[in-house]
Amino acid sequence: MRQRPRMTLTATVLDAPDPHALADFYHQLFGWKVEQDEPDWVTLRAPGGGPGLSFQTEAAYVRPTWPAGPGDQQMMTHLDIEVDDLDVAGAHAVAAGATLAEYQPQDDVRVYLDPAGHPFCLWTR
Repeated sequence: MRQRPRMTLTATVLDAPDPHALADFYHQLFGWKVEQDEPDWVTLRAPGGGPGLSFQTEAAYVRPTWPAGPGDQQMMTHLDIEVDDLDVAGAHAVAAGATLAEYQPQDDVRVYLDPAGHPFCLWTR
């Protein structure tokens, strides 16, 4: 049996027409520090370590549709964010620039759209 090479997930990367604006939104949402800031790339890191969240310029970016229908640009990924209180966390997300999605599939989850249209879920146990 072949030995698996060491692999470490360092970040999830979101494409955006303006990575700095999107990074600013997530900086406000999480309070994470900016670790890397380049013209077409920004990385945020959590204070306690772990994988970061990066943003890169995509000139041909097409905003996803939630939920997607036939012929719509589908989301390729989304973030699940556990919170203590959906209402408090949702108000914080909206104040940072998120939009509550019209379609909500579950009672204990709230789907929001970031300023570039990426869906993310706030949820409680």
